[in-house]
Amino acid sequence: MTELEELKQELKKLNTGYAKIREVPAEKRGEFGRELNAKKLAILDQIRVAEEAALDTEVEAIDITAPCGVNEKMPEFYSVLDGSKHPLMTELDRVISIYQLMGFDVMESRQLDDEFHMFDSLNFAAEHPARDGYDTFRTEEGLIPPAHTSTMQHRVLKTYKNRLAQGKEIAVVVPGRVYRNEDVDATHEHTFYQCEGVYVSKNCTMGDMLGILREFFEKYYEQKLNIRTQPGYFPFTEPSLEFMIEKPKALGGKKGDFLEMLGCGMIHPNVLKMAGIDPSEYHGFAWGGGIDRLVMLRYGLKDVRHFEAGNLNFLKEF
Repeated sequence: MTELEELKQELKKLNTGYAKIREVPAEKRGEFGRELNAKKLAILDQIRVAEEAALDTEVEAIDITAPCGVNEKMPEFYSVLDGSKHPLMTELDRVISIYQLMGFDVMESRQLDDEFHMFDSLNFAAEHPARDGYDTFRTEEGLIPPAHTSTMQHRVLKTYKNRLAQGKEIAVVVPGRVYRNEDVDATHEHTFYQCEGVYVSKNCTMGDMLGILREFFEKYYEQKLNIRTQPGYFPFTEPSLEFMIEKPKALGGKKGDFLEMLGCGMIHPNVLKMAGIDPSEYHGFAWGGGIDRLVMLRYGLKDVRHFEAGNLNFLKEF
């Protein structure tokens, strides 16, 4: 019997003593009652201490959701599998490593940003219709889940501009998650990943940009590729281009079958000025493209929705 149980038994016996008060001579009943009450209060106090001590005793937690007890064998219909890295994260690491080998630093993007970095710092005029192309979500506080990784361009330029004074260049890539107000289907998602590139120096040219992008895609797809550009429009680059690659034969491509992979161009002078960089002395270029599209092309996937669906059958393939 535990100490707590013994105290409760003692209290029970003590309570029977109150029934004997009538048997005690009248002149002694007061003293008898006071003694009983004092004993009862002392026992109750001991019981309280014992109960608190019992609550403080560590008890091994029981997982009521477990399919069996601690020392029982797991039922055969349950299988414990090792987790795996998400294919997007695997390919994102691969993308970053290629750029790092080319001398680029990495700056992580943000999950929430503001109007200034989303539009104003990127030469989007107020009420300009180009803003509609980046329709995204808003929080009640007025913050914006970024619709493109270009929201980081201003921060990259401000953070690394001291390198220019040292005779070095700015060379940074920015991977990150972005959000769009999209109708979701096999080729469109409201949540996906992009990788931004920013390069600034005294004498860089568009030819340097095309050379870097071609080198990246050839390293990523591990084969020589033909490239093509066509005019595009982005408020933060001038001129602006859409960069295309000839679909690799290994992925079912035919000669002359080109795919648009990203947008790019020379950084607009206004964007450089906004970051405190003199556009008459320095030039730069930038690009940004989706990671999901790279992975779909690499593995021959037909539906972008697999990446966010959490479908274990799909993830097991990787």
